[in-house]
Amino acid sequence: MTRERPAGDFDYERHGQGYAVLRQTDPRIEARVHAALGVSRTVLNVGAGAGSYEPTDRYVLAVEPSAAMRAQRPATAAPAVDAAAERLPFDDDSFDAAMATVTVHQWSDVEQGLREMRRVSRGPVVILTIDASVLQHFWLADYFPEVIALDQTRFPTIEQVTGALAHGSAEVRVDVVPVPADCVDGFGEAFYARPEAFLRPEVRAATSGFGLTDPAAVQRGLERLEEDLASGAWGQAHGHVRELADYDGALRLITATP
Repeated sequence: MTRERPAGDFDYERHGQGYAVLRQTDPRIEARVHAALGVSRTVLNVGAGAGSYEPTDRYVLAVEPSAAMRAQRPATAAPAVDAAAERLPFDDDSFDAAMATVTVHQWSDVEQGLREMRRVSRGPVVILTIDASVLQHFWLADYFPEVIALDQTRFPTIEQVTGALAHGSAEVRVDVVPVPADCVDGFGEAFYARPEAFLRPEVRAATSGFGLTDPAAVQRGLERLEEDLASGAWGQAHGHVRELADYDGALRLITATP
């Protein structure tokens, strides 16, 4: 059964400015995404945002409905079309591959958007997303349970994504993507070993779940986190994660091959 969830609930037109500063391409995650694209020479990037993880060694066309996000694309980035995932303005089999990175939870109709990606790609469809059911094991849930609970309603399940991609695919593969301790892509788990980062407003602003959660609940969590970092309580409970070179959390790479 498909869960009901908000669609396109984070307003990137109002709150997306400065997003690209924190959400940069991490080269280790990038290598996995590009490997999944295989030998594809033409790639469609759907929900492309500011252009993170787009290959530079092949032809790329981007789809991004937010003007604020398109404005943050560097001058050297691929051209971006103002369109939505659910209605891709391209013929069948127009591209060697299609990709979407940490965007499917913002689509109004996830299954339709994934079917459209499958339709326009004659090769692999590559999705980087979050398995929100795993987030409850992340220490952040101890301080911001409302953020984690909200994300669990917003992100489509892995089964929902793989089910939509299964039609027309010979194989749908799901891989855990380790998050490096010094990850430069500032999504929540990127700071698993740097808890102090969450005290910075710009870090929270780059994770939509914080922006959508009741500010009073966020403030309560911030006060507890700051107190526990100062007293050493965070270190006693979670300090072992600072020793991890990478973290197997909720980040998933889903690859559907025809």
